[in-house]
Amino acid sequence: MDANFSLVIRNGLIVDGNGGEPYAADLAVRDGKIAAIGKIDATGAEEIDASGRIVTPGFVDIHTHYDGQITWENRLAPSSQHGVTTVVMGNCGVGFAPIRAHQRDMAIRLMEWVEDIPEPVMAAGLPWAWESFTEYLDFIETREADIDFAAQFPHNPLRVYVMGERGAYLEPATEDDLKRMRELTAEAIRAGALGVTTTRSFSHRFRNGDPVPTLDTERAEVMALAAGLGDTGTGVFQLIDNAREGAARRIEMLREIAKVSGRPVSFTLAEVTNGEEDMLQILQGITTANADGYAVRAQIIPRPVGTLMGLDLSLHPFSACPSFQPLLNLPLAEKVKAMQDPELRAKLLAEDPQDPHEFFQSIVSDLDMVFVLGDPPNYHPTPDMSIAAQARAKGLNPKEVIYGALLKRDGREILYRPSANRRGENFEATGADMLSNPHIIVGLGDGGAHYGMICDSAYSTYFLEHWGRHTDEAKRVGLARSIKMLSRDPAEAVGLNDRGSIGIGRKADLNVIDIERLHLHAPTALYDLPSGGRRLVQEADGYDATIVSGVVTYRKGEPTGALPGRLVRGAREASA
Repeated sequence: MDANFSLVIRNGLIVDGNGGEPYAADLAVRDGKIAAIGKIDATGAEEIDASGRIVTPGFVDIHTHYDGQITWENRLAPSSQHGVTTVVMGNCGVGFAPIRAHQRDMAIRLMEWVEDIPEPVMAAGLPWAWESFTEYLDFIETREADIDFAAQFPHNPLRVYVMGERGAYLEPATEDDLKRMRELTAEAIRAGALGVTTTRSFSHRFRNGDPVPTLDTERAEVMALAAGLGDTGTGVFQLIDNAREGAARRIEMLREIAKVSGRPVSFTLAEVTNGEEDMLQILQGITTANADGYAVRAQIIPRPVGTLMGLDLSLHPFSACPSFQPLLNLPLAEKVKAMQDPELRAKLLAEDPQDPHEFFQSIVSDLDMVFVLGDPPNYHPTPDMSIAAQARAKGLNPKEVIYGALLKRDGREILYRPSANRRGENFEATGADMLSNPHIIVGLGDGGAHYGMICDSAYSTYFLEHWGRHTDEAKRVGLARSIKMLSRDPAEAVGLNDRGSIGIGRKADLNVIDIERLHLHAPTALYDLPSGGRRLVQEADGYDATIVSGVVTYRKGEPTGALPGRLVRGAREASA
């Protein structure tokens, strides 16, 4: 008998992404969309027994940097390994279009030190088959992937494209410059960009410490982008603002962007050291802004934000020391052998790091909050678990103990240095405060970037495992709300209203999850990027199947080889 559907998932507990109570039902797919829900007697060309499993919408990560990776490979991992079926890239005002041939080197240097993508990887991987942003979209529309992908229009390459060296060296924009930026922003949105993005973060700098082109741009330039967005009547404005400006000024700018554009605004929110008061003021500020009619939402990751350090990674406490520089590009085994030499060890222990990049200098210099990450990874350690605290308790020199820790597991030990979203000795308080606000978006996976510093693309698994079934009932987010926050909420925030929940006619992006077995493993380093470049990946147990447009892309965490993912151009209306 011919199959009635391309796929039938039977006996699952459906958690539909709308926030309602889960319910038992079968689900059938036809032509890439959900065609039936309930008791299904008809057959499917492929069937999945979801007994004892939950069936969820595919997750949507609206903060990634796959702008380069999509041009050279077909798997948008690690995001696609953690139930994510749609990613949005081009965040933080960085990307690879629009760009002229002589500006490519600057774009590569910018992405290398803002997003930790090694220069040889980009030099070998990027085909540079475009100049305008529309041409970039046309190129990536030819690409096939394991999940869907959408792009945003980044401010940094736009500024340099319009202004040339004047833009690169932070000169103020003229009226003609602003007019052209506005026109090109509107052109990009009409071509299919989901929004426009910028960065004003003090930590976004080139390797020599120079700020990125957009760091100190005048407010009029930011508003020119907002006006261009408003000219189209669609899209979102995304930014990472300057946390040093204070809560009142940050909220004021967010409101002005929303007013000028008439469009939703989302921004990165993290609680920096001693920044509890500012963070709480900002949460209250966005609540007030929404009450006043401005759609302002904060993108968060609800755990301590930290750098992963190790001899096999981009940074560690000795990486910026003068005596370590000859070792930087050596294979791991040779680094380990060299560091075991007593003479070099003595030199490194006596030296202080000398990094021209202010943010990186702070990361490698502060040794009081450095932990062994462990497996399973512990993102919520207590201060007494730090290497320094344990060393002092034993009367040892913390720096010497950290040196020894780096050499463990043949130099593959990963150290964890939380730098934000931790409050004193309470590593959960910030996340709990953020999750209590209805105007936050869970995300900030940063997939496609920070290949050797972080692996936050696993946030969806972490969120379900930690907050979704927290042992403290008062802190527990709960299954139905957790799934909604990973799927429908982020999808709607960027106008992708055809996905993110389960319903007849909706796009068949789905997960079948053994929630009782859901488990996040520690990150590991792989050398599988172009030119042998390194990246961190993080595996998880519990994902029985991930489905994109009705096609199974992952089974038991392993890729099937199917590549149904495509470029999503522009906002999507809700399916009937």
